[in-house]
Amino acid sequence: MTQLSAAQKPGQSSAPTPDSSKALYGGKSNRRITVRDLTAAKERGEKWPMLTAYDAMTASVFDESGIPVMLVGDSMGNCHLGYDTTVPVTLDEMTLLAAAVVRGTRRALIVGDLTFGSYQEGPVQALRSATRLVKEAGVGAVKLEGGERSHEQIKLIVDAGIPVMGHIGLTPQSVNTMGYRVQGRGEEAAQQLLRDAKAVQDAGAFAVVLELVPEELAAEVTRILHIPTVGIGAGVECDAQVLVWTDMMGLTPGRMPRFVKQYADLRGVMGDAARAFAEDVVGGAFPAAEHAVH
Repeated sequence: MTQLSAAQKPGQSSAPTPDSSKALYGGKSNRRITVRDLTAAKERGEKWPMLTAYDAMTASVFDESGIPVMLVGDSMGNCHLGYDTTVPVTLDEMTLLAAAVVRGTRRALIVGDLTFGSYQEGPVQALRSATRLVKEAGVGAVKLEGGERSHEQIKLIVDAGIPVMGHIGLTPQSVNTMGYRVQGRGEEAAQQLLRDAKAVQDAGAFAVVLELVPEELAAEVTRILHIPTVGIGAGVECDAQVLVWTDMMGLTPGRMPRFVKQYADLRGVMGDAARAFAEDVVGGAFPAAEHAVH
């Protein structure tokens, strides 16, 4: 009997994708990725990466590297704006930074977060906020937290023609009530997460983020849903994976969550460069003759 690989699901072919030009990562198309491309990737069993981005220059690097989806997350509050949580981030701040990311990219699908307080009042407020991100920032989709409680918001936004990515499990905007804990442990919590996942899909979302969810439960959600699941601390069976870019690049100080893999030590590189520059200035080595303007 042929043994399935760790990433291969029952019934899924192990053969390579027939047309590699359709691949989300490494594909040849230079048009914008769309939500239909993500749906097609799920159908053919293709996994894809997503990174956060908050400025044009960083986004351009990721776009040139082939990252197919970028999230302008409210994680900007922790990473770039100096807040302790995502809660203080405003829709004005999100719109400003999302527009920069859109300008810095050509191929990636850009997803903008709806910030805390910009959709909780109800569907009409949610649609108004989503419309602003699409019209003023140019994003291709929006993301909002919550499963059953956000069903009506998602539905109205989707009915208006704006693609929505859901977000369940740990929802950082609710940190004051749930803290930073794994979600979905225990039978009752697991059943609630399954209901949330189905509610997001039934409302018309094109994908759903699963944050800090036990691997077995995330795998079950991924099997049940026909829309892609995007994992962050949710195991390997999710259809896609997302990380905050400052975490995976080693720019964020302090201890990282267990689910983060650091691919670089950008904080160390930048610190070394800053110290080298300072020492050259103090010692008179910079600017040198070749740096002078005549």
